Amino acid sequence: MTSLNKVFLIGNLGKEPEISSTQSGQSVATFTITTNDKHKNMKNELEDRTEWYNIVLSGKLSDIASEYIHKGKTVYIEGRLQTLKWEWKDGKTRYITEVIVDSIQMLSAKRENDGSQTLALYNYNRE
Repeated sequence: MTSLNKVFLIGNLGKEPEISSTQSGQSVATFTITTNDKHKNMKNELEDRTEWYNIVLSGKLSDIASEYIHKGKTVYIEGRLQTLKWEWKDGKTRYITEVIVDSIQMLSAKRENDGSQTLALYNYNRE
């Protein structure tokens, strides 16, 4: 049986990237992004729903993130889901699901000389 673990997201950064290093010296950037949509509640009323995603970039992508990606900016991300499991101090098991990024595109409005705006696209892939 074959399987597929692929995620595509367009969202806004919820915080500045946090940069750290692994024991082997590879840089890692972590941040959150949000997506927004509308859904009907039990009273059949439209409500906004915001989803938060934990994002992880490593190597060259984390270096790019530390320089060019900032809170509030819109990004397009391709990656895969990974769930980590650990035991907390209180003995309870905790989980976190992260998006491990393979490719990121920074989407931003670029102002032209005539005052109009166009969408600028900057694309970066993991090595």
